[in-house]
Amino acid sequence: MENILIQNRLHALRETMAAVGIDYYLMPTADFHNSEYVNAYFKVREFFSAFTGSNGTLLVWQEGAGLWTDGRYFLQAQQELSGTGITLYKMDVEGVPTIPQFLQQEMKAGQTLGFDGRVISASLGLGYEKALASKKVRILYEMDLANEIWTDRPAFPSGEVFALDDSVSGENFFCKREKMLSVLEEEGAEGIFLSKLDDIMWLFNLRGCDVECNPVAMSYAYLSKENTVLFLRPEAVTREVAKYLHSQQVEVEDYDRVVPYLKNRCGGQRVMADMRHIGYSMYRILNEYGRFMDHNNPTEGWKATKNAVELCHMDTVFLKDSVAVTKFIYWLKKNVGKMPMSELSASDYLEKLRRQIPEFMDLSFPTIAGYGANGAIIHYEATEESNQELHPEGFLLVDSGGQYMGGTTDVTRTISLGPLTEDMKKHYTLVALGMLQLMNTKWMYGCTGRNLDICAREPLWTNGLDYNHGTGHGVGYILNVHEGPQNLRWKYVEGSKEAVLEPGMVITDEPGLYIAGSHGIRIENCLVVEDHLKNEYGRFLGFKNLTWVPLDKDAFDKNLLSDSQKQMINAYQKQVYEKVSPYLTSEEAEWLKTETEELE
Repeated sequence: MENILIQNRLHALRETMAAVGIDYYLMPTADFHNSEYVNAYFKVREFFSAFTGSNGTLLVWQEGAGLWTDGRYFLQAQQELSGTGITLYKMDVEGVPTIPQFLQQEMKAGQTLGFDGRVISASLGLGYEKALASKKVRILYEMDLANEIWTDRPAFPSGEVFALDDSVSGENFFCKREKMLSVLEEEGAEGIFLSKLDDIMWLFNLRGCDVECNPVAMSYAYLSKENTVLFLRPEAVTREVAKYLHSQQVEVEDYDRVVPYLKNRCGGQRVMADMRHIGYSMYRILNEYGRFMDHNNPTEGWKATKNAVELCHMDTVFLKDSVAVTKFIYWLKKNVGKMPMSELSASDYLEKLRRQIPEFMDLSFPTIAGYGANGAIIHYEATEESNQELHPEGFLLVDSGGQYMGGTTDVTRTISLGPLTEDMKKHYTLVALGMLQLMNTKWMYGCTGRNLDICAREPLWTNGLDYNHGTGHGVGYILNVHEGPQNLRWKYVEGSKEAVLEPGMVITDEPGLYIAGSHGIRIENCLVVEDHLKNEYGRFLGFKNLTWVPLDKDAFDKNLLSDSQKQMINAYQKQVYEKVSPYLTSEEAEWLKTETEELE
């Protein structure tokens, strides 16, 4: 079935491209701050492709169009691109060219590549420059062609911001600024320019509402020994926030004035900025008017390593969140087949339970609730068109989380609603073992996530199985549910930087397995890196668990489990019961007692 709406939009885009002399036009999933999740105003790629995933880049030329996305979205992209005329290019699959490789192959000498340089990172923009230099390709980077076509484009985001009390943040802005100024002195820079939204929010102890599920505000920041300037939309600054920032000796400038400010301020100065996160256009300005110094945002590592106050609050909200998810599982198992129930109604019920928690602010991402074959779509999000009724059989995969005044949660459980096939039980058992093996592993200080990823994949790899996504990502504190620099991935990528796992880092542990057309399984806990012991052999680290939601007793194939593996499962289930049962009704607690009984 043809998608006439998308085809018409692409036709209009190609006419505009021809009028301004652009042969190939790029549209990524990003805003002016290279954010992973973006406000509706920035969903240009989605407008022209119908693809709704959080990662993907659309490339359009006169004869065709292509969309590049990663393994989390292959099935989803195939479905959503159907009938649009857009070709899916599966990233990191053998034989599939990257965008620079594709452009090298297809562009003719002297042709023009266009994009909005505000939404292309400096590192990517320079990569395109380098890849296409031999063809003398012209690059036009001040072209937001969507404005010509998207007549009902949503308004630019400008929600109000609020400040966190020191009792919540655990570290005041003055202390954070002093650390930043020390870095400037060490690196011989006069100033640092920040454009990554969660880094700015963390540094200034502010939170906003400009991106769905991510409590951030559209902002830039410039710090030097002489002054600190925060760029915000005027509508975002309440009287209370203005008073707070004044007390912190922070100057507030209009968000839209950042370019003229930098042109005037950075003349000849050495200015640090992170090329992974600032826009290509902003890089051009800093490089022209100042002496640009590429440097990872120091805030990234500081933000990732949670302080004692943050960890204390996270313990509290993760337990409350786990209680809500446990109540949800009880409700599902008790009522499926007895009352009308669907992916959407189940998601709504889980959100209702979370909203009863006093600290609740918002979801941390749109809930993924995939029943049966929909569970195999890794980042599936039910719509009125795709919504499936739930029946007392098979699996429901639910990946969800909340934003709380005291933490950000992310948890996945695959729930048996009734009879399962032998393959389903085998797959569930292997995934659960991987999650627990990683949770219980110990390692020498200096390891990165690439060293540990095998702990989660080993049960699957031993059986010739795998999943096409990372095993874990960093988690923010009342911030983005995905944050770096830490992660858990097995694959070596030349030139990529890996982060050593430091005590205080929070990371997810989420192996999975996805069988197209049948079922999907993912089990996810959040973990905190902590010191384990130090002896003559060195410093050893381990994980402290944050998530206390039961595993599904009915989904295990006990014949596949060794005695030690049963003990590992039983130990976790026992802790779940001890921690969660005091907050349940008597009926729920009795069910949980049965659900967490020892496997024999």
